[in-house]
Amino acid sequence: MSYTKKEYMNYVDRKSKKSPIVKNTTLAFIIGGLICTVGQAFSELYSKVLNLDEELVKTAVPITMIFLGALFTALNLYPKLAKYAGAGTIVPITGFANAISSPAMEFRREGLILGLAAKMFIVAGPVLVYGIASSVVVGLIYYIITLF
Repeated sequence: MSYTKKEYMNYVDRKSKKSPIVKNTTLAFIIGGLICTVGQAFSELYSKVLNLDEELVKTAVPITMIFLGALFTALNLYPKLAKYAGAGTIVPITGFANAISSPAMEFRREGLILGLAAKMFIVAGPVLVYGIASSVVVGLIYYIITLF
């Protein structure tokens, strides 16, 4: 049986489960905010309790959050949280750690080179490429504008 594009879209709309947008965005906001609050708590801990200077705090907090994101991925907790919180787990730095460690864990059976190392950036690689490329373009535009 052949469908037209409109008939197919109507079929898909009838069969697809409707997404609870308000619930999903609220959960993403709350969970993402909680992750960022944990990062801020580490910042306060490092600066006020451990008396680290500002530069060390700016280094220690991302390292801690990346470690926790990778650890929670290894313990299979981050995917469960992501299933519940959706985009709220993608945006913080822990989402980046998850995006790198998850494929690395999945393909580690294929060996250190062709498995772990080759597949580690399969998800995060395009983000890095386009993020860096767009920052260069924006930087060039800014530079050209400041010349005038």
